[in-house]
Amino acid sequence: MTDRPAILAPFKHETFRLLWTATLVSNLGGLVQSVGAGWMMTTLTDSHNMVALVQASTTLPIMIFSLAAGALADNFDRRVVMMIAQGGMALVSLLLAVLAFMNLMSPWLLLSLTFMIGAGTALFNPSWQASMGDIVPRSDLPGAVTLNAMGFNMMRSVGPAVGGLIVALAGAAAAFALNAVTYLPLITALLRWKPERPANRLPREGFGSAILAGIRYVSLSPSLTTVLFRSFLFGLSAVAVLALLPSVAAEYVRGGALAYGTLLGCFGLGAIGGAFINGRVRELFSNEWIVRAACIGFALSCAGLGFSRDLILSHAVLVPAGACWVLSMSLFNVSIQLSSPRWVVGRALSLYQTATFGGMAMGSWLWGVSADAFGIDWALAMAALVLVLCALVGFILPLREFESRDLGPLNTFNEPVLRLNLTPRSGPIMVMVDYRIAQDDIPRFLALMTERRKVRLRDGARQWALLRDLEQPDLWVESYHVPTWVDYVRHNLRRTKADAENFLALRTLHQGDGPPQVHRMIERQTVPLADETPLRSVPEV
Repeated sequence: MTDRPAILAPFKHETFRLLWTATLVSNLGGLVQSVGAGWMMTTLTDSHNMVALVQASTTLPIMIFSLAAGALADNFDRRVVMMIAQGGMALVSLLLAVLAFMNLMSPWLLLSLTFMIGAGTALFNPSWQASMGDIVPRSDLPGAVTLNAMGFNMMRSVGPAVGGLIVALAGAAAAFALNAVTYLPLITALLRWKPERPANRLPREGFGSAILAGIRYVSLSPSLTTVLFRSFLFGLSAVAVLALLPSVAAEYVRGGALAYGTLLGCFGLGAIGGAFINGRVRELFSNEWIVRAACIGFALSCAGLGFSRDLILSHAVLVPAGACWVLSMSLFNVSIQLSSPRWVVGRALSLYQTATFGGMAMGSWLWGVSADAFGIDWALAMAALVLVLCALVGFILPLREFESRDLGPLNTFNEPVLRLNLTPRSGPIMVMVDYRIAQDDIPRFLALMTERRKVRLRDGARQWALLRDLEQPDLWVESYHVPTWVDYVRHNLRRTKADAENFLALRTLHQGDGPPQVHRMIERQTVPLADETPLRSVPEV
């Protein structure tokens, strides 16, 4: 993809403008709340690990619940899922405010309630990010993802400073109360949005099978698994800055809650700058070189923050860190969205969140323990070394360029007319496809079948096999199983326009009269009774 849409192009869509503006307000409240929680923990305990666990308490539930939330995003009304998530987080924020006002907060109670807010974020994010493809066309999707990142970081540039000021003047309870109010604009915007959902003649996919389908699709897509691993490493190491920043503000620069907020604000300002240069950077450099440079740049900022004792210098080193953060994170996100068909995009995004926020949760705990054992400066230095490792991994597992093939649904499958009365749950179903392939075409045929196998398995097929007839060597049979008839129909409806290239090439190689013949059969397990006469007698030896 060489032609990059203008970063502001998604704003021409009214729904995007409305929801994006409402998320600004919600993000502001969330960041104010984050400052309040982080600073309140410093007043409740002297442990660096407990302070770092505030960050972990909001990221760990995203790792734990994202996959389930992705299955919900792909199988239920995303708008309803988002409203439930926002409403739940508003109630928890209100409870935080009440308990803080009454001086009933303890370290573990604070972690528990921030964990619940993180669970709401885990429920909200896959539906929100997957909805981008419903709100804007594919050509505007990279711009929409970048604008979402920029919007969050716009608030990050002012939200923490506002949060620090509120905490300094009115206490953490006021920050929690403000956050509870800021959920209302987004809930109102979601109520006004009336998305068009495509008709689905199939019953809703089972929750467990939906989760397994998402895992199967991603695990069989090398480009997606590479993104997940690289995002895990980046989250594991880069989170050290955010996790230890309250301790840096309290002990190294001794600036109080307001300094903590302004430090986060500098990080946010850098992220806004990164968002604005994002499109131009992607035009000049490959995805892999962007991520490598972002890892090295963040590593330098991380080490600089650890060994700085100057308030101004500490603010300055966070600006490039914010730019590197948004360049890498938005690239990971766009890669996942453009490499996943619509039927599984919510689950693919949820696995991306599981990897990224799982790394962040693990890193928050790891760097907190390291800070208690070796000091904040050396913990940040060790995190910088892991960021360098993340850059070096790119020489072994490089990121691919954005997917340019059309992953929209092909929508050419017509359900065959059956002469047996099947229910949707009838099965198991075995499918065989006959091909007549000339000897000279076999190498090309086998190469196409290698790709075909991946497509079949990603879309839900099981026990895939390719057979060759011993008596008719030009006859090849592709076979696979699906659990039920409805799974067979769903398997075919998942076929994308990009998959059609493979199917068309195979049909071109087929030498038989007419298209390849498809056999659809239902398996029957029959066992003769003990008193039944055998079909044939076997002579004793």
